[in-house]
Amino acid sequence: MCEICHMNPCHPQCPNAPDPEPVYTCKICGEAIRVGEDYYEMDGEFYHAECFEDNAVDILMNECGAIKGVAEPDDWR
Repeated sequence: MCEICHMNPCHPQCPNAPDPEPVYTCKICGEAIRVGEDYYEMDGEFYHAECFEDNAVDILMNECGAIKGVAEPDDWR
C-alpha cells in the first residue's frame, strides 16, 4: 500500500504512480505520447498536441510544401 495515497496500485494522481503507458513517439520532441494525451497524426507521424500546435507552420512548410511569401504589386493576377 502506498504511504501517500493509501491505495494499491497508486491512484493515477499520486506522485508515486507510474507514468501512463507510452503509445507513440513525438516526431518533434522525441518523447513518448502516453495513454490519455492528445496528439496529432500526419502521414504516419505522431506529434504531441502542444508540439504540433507550436510548430504547425514549420510542419506545413517542411512536410506539405506550404510556401510563405510577401505579396508584391507584380504578383497581382
